[in-house]
Amino acid sequence: MLSVSGAPVTPLPLTRDLVLIGGGHAHALVLRKWGMAPLAGVRLTLINPDPVAPYTGMLPGCIAGHYPRDAMMIDLVRLARCAGARLILGRAEGIDLAARQVRVSGRAPVAYDVASVDIGITSDLPDLPGFARHGLAAKPLGSYAAAWERFLAAQTPDPQVVVLGGGVGGVELALAMAHRLRAAGKRPCVTVLERAGRALDSLGAGARAALLAHMDRLGVRLLTQTAAARVTAQGVETTAGTQIPADLVLGVAGARPQGWLRDTGLVLADGFIAVGPTLQSSDPAVFGAGDCVHMTHAPRPKAGVFAVRQAPVLLHNLRAALSGGHLRRYHPQRDYLKLVSTGGKGAVADKWGLRLDGALLWRWKDAIDRRFMAGFGPCPAMAGPALPARHAAGLAEAMGERPLCGGCGAKVAAGDLSAALSQLPAPVRADVLSGPGDDAAVLRHAGGVQVMTTDHIRAFTEDPWLLAQITAIHALGDIWAMGARPQVALAQVTLPRLAPHMQAATLREIMQAAASVFSQAGADIVGGHTAIGAELTLGFTVTGLAGRIVTKGGARPGDALILTKAIGTGTLLAAGMTAAPLPDGLLGEAVAAAFAQMCRPMGAASALLAPVAHAMTDVTGFGLAGHLLEILQASGCAACLDLACVPVLAGAEALAAAGQASSLAPANRAGAAPRMVFTESPRAALLFDPQTAGGLLAAVPQAQAEALLAALRGQGEDAAIIGRIGAGAPRLTVV
Repeated sequence: MLSVSGAPVTPLPLTRDLVLIGGGHAHALVLRKWGMAPLAGVRLTLINPDPVAPYTGMLPGCIAGHYPRDAMMIDLVRLARCAGARLILGRAEGIDLAARQVRVSGRAPVAYDVASVDIGITSDLPDLPGFARHGLAAKPLGSYAAAWERFLAAQTPDPQVVVLGGGVGGVELALAMAHRLRAAGKRPCVTVLERAGRALDSLGAGARAALLAHMDRLGVRLLTQTAAARVTAQGVETTAGTQIPADLVLGVAGARPQGWLRDTGLVLADGFIAVGPTLQSSDPAVFGAGDCVHMTHAPRPKAGVFAVRQAPVLLHNLRAALSGGHLRRYHPQRDYLKLVSTGGKGAVADKWGLRLDGALLWRWKDAIDRRFMAGFGPCPAMAGPALPARHAAGLAEAMGERPLCGGCGAKVAAGDLSAALSQLPAPVRADVLSGPGDDAAVLRHAGGVQVMTTDHIRAFTEDPWLLAQITAIHALGDIWAMGARPQVALAQVTLPRLAPHMQAATLREIMQAAASVFSQAGADIVGGHTAIGAELTLGFTVTGLAGRIVTKGGARPGDALILTKAIGTGTLLAAGMTAAPLPDGLLGEAVAAAFAQMCRPMGAASALLAPVAHAMTDVTGFGLAGHLLEILQASGCAACLDLACVPVLAGAEALAAAGQASSLAPANRAGAAPRMVFTESPRAALLFDPQTAGGLLAAVPQAQAEALLAALRGQGEDAAIIGRIGAGAPRLTVV
């Protein structure tokens, strides 16, 4: 980082943790505004189980087929990057008020100084027998939308749908589903069950009459004073003993709070967090917004409009709580305009008891919804450090056009590394069997050999737990690639400048995550070193034991090439660092899938491949092409690669086509392309993509390749046979 004068600037220390629990509408708006004016010294964290969050207003339109699913999803990965926040993809399951920690499933607790809860509600029906197994809850919305798409794809000419709940939400979704099924050429039977004697009781007379007319138009049947007794695979049995056949049973009856709130120690109202006018709970350090709270000073029904209008007050008060400022009060409006969609591109308005209905209202609603979602569009381009007016020759070229990538994309280029290693003296100790050149050094050991390697990662995520997991797996890759059993590890941790309590919490997360990976692999962390620096960097030095090692040399003509993981992590991480849009799909979901793959250890895959592999390596910073060429160079062979068979992570090829690439990719291409024959394409560009915690690449006997592939896929690996080893000078032909 440079100042205006060109002198280095030390990043400001972080002194307070603000944790947002849940990706609801209020928190999404807080993140958007925070990115425009962050509070110095605060580390902002968002915890959410999914990388995207649905916008309630567009759900009926999505169900009706007017919007694609992606149009209603807020991409939390991109939003967090724009806000400078760390995103923890996990499900909160508790708050320890005394320790000021959020408990998250499957990982270390997350510390906070100030927290806010916006986790929405659920419409599941746990007390209704059979619903958990055979029913579908409308909330969480994302799960419902995905299940609905699967239902539409089913070959059912006369689908029968039962909606439990005759409120506005139930009727609106019933109309949307009836419209969509009819538009698909099917003959649906949609039935709405309402326990009370009157449906849509919260609406004025005009709006209620209009919606009932639309139900008649689309053939949606309404049964009042009808309650479900149980849900079965065949449909719904009512309390009166009537059987209503159903292929899909949707629960929209009421709003239930998330169950884990009961054990937080916060004061609740019917299970919802009780908050006052400042949106603070009974614990002043914990705020709340959206449907998961009950406003004690002004009770209101559950509606997204309140979450949206709470957001500015919530943002102000969170900043004030972190810096000692004055808190503002939130006063909700007494009434608000409701625009209820009617299946097709029409809507009904409810306010003042009037009957307003038609396409014009749909266009108004559509414009409101699209404007809301447009606010979560592309981030403003982040300017890099300015080039000083007077500078040394070559500085502009050294800075490059792209920001420096994290992960293995931050490695030194292969050519520069080889040149440096070539100057090292040859090993003189008799127990050093090999030094630089293979995946790990090989030392003589009683009863076999010991291998030793080290790997360091520049942070590509603000989540220290996730970073530690992936870095540990990445470091173990060299051990597994040589067919060894992990033995011990030393940790090297560089933390950014943090307040002491944040430093301790971050280090705890890192070490617990790393220990879980090494323990699962059969290794122990036996020590290490910590330091304070400009940014988070993690590394591990690892040893392993083996009776027989597998090297890069040894591949034979006729061998099949097996790759155990999809490629594309470098491109996805580069796009994630700049919050670049994914041309087709949601970047957040693609990045989350890449993280999930990177978190998958390769010990089991190594145990299958090592006993039979003639040569093996792990695919990391130099990309698939660079690491395959290392095998060819060490083995004195050529290879033919079938590009169509190379597994690629979702979104990576589309991003490559849009010009996204890791900062290391050009150097990888320059080092590998002269020894390759290939046709330029976005997919071919991914051959030079640096991988973090990438897969194993093994040359195995052709006769055993299919059986090995089946066994790998049986373990859950996205493995593929991607080519063949051939005779000739080390050269790679891509077809």
